[in-house]
Amino acid sequence: MESKKGPAQVRWPVPGSLALTVATAVAATVTGCGLINDAPPPGGLDELRRIASTCEAKPPATMVRLDGTGSSDSEAIKSKRLDGVEEIARETAVCGGRLRVEIFGPSSAGAVELFDDTLKPHGATTNSRLRRVPELVDKTMTQIRGGYDAAVAELPSGGSDITSQLRLAGEWHDQLGEDYRLHVVIFTDGFQTVGGVNFYKEPLSPEKAAALAEKASVPKLSGASVIFAGLGNVAGKPPKSAVVEGLVAYFDSLCKRTKADECTSVTDYAVGR
Repeated sequence: MESKKGPAQVRWPVPGSLALTVATAVAATVTGCGLINDAPPPGGLDELRRIASTCEAKPPATMVRLDGTGSSDSEAIKSKRLDGVEEIARETAVCGGRLRVEIFGPSSAGAVELFDDTLKPHGATTNSRLRRVPELVDKTMTQIRGGYDAAVAELPSGGSDITSQLRLAGEWHDQLGEDYRLHVVIFTDGFQTVGGVNFYKEPLSPEKAAALAEKASVPKLSGASVIFAGLGNVAGKPPKSAVVEGLVAYFDSLCKRTKADECTSVTDYAVGR
């Protein structure tokens, strides 16, 4: 979906231990052990070293939420989201963090888990640990990709509850403790249907988007980074640019209410530097 300003892109990795570059945004703002089967491809180790240089004092606790509702039922959308998840998994593994990936639908209680584990490659040296990252990420993504379609089929019908994903991410971080820094990445088209919100009815101005966001119940996520990615990307006919701009404004306002350190709401995302 392109607005008059052009498509917004998130380029992975994201900020801090998950360093983020946002290009042309529409609105204000990844346990392994054993033998190494394959070394990283040419240039791969240098890239992993670069990622390692961005790791923060606290390892990342990365919560990825994937919108599994009908409006996201597209192979192209699925492929782009899973490519993003793979890059996030790589970032998390390099920095020795924890990754949780779930698919959600109309109920906060109905999410289906695809992955939840620590990604911390073993090794006596930095290079030995980094050389184990590709195999660890491959195993992680095999599990996530292999379970995706079945997880979507388990979801109840009835719409999409996007805002509650912030609360679930906050609760997960509370369980893990303050030794981790929370990163939340929500892949969604942004069309919330739970709670009486109808984003298709009319485009939201920044003022109306902020007012609507004020009515939503959100957790405090101080110190976290939050990304809403893929806003406006639907399986069917794309919405008007003004509608998408309203979506971006709404989710940006919603995130800012959590007091997160970093808030990013974008229409498109791209893997790579």
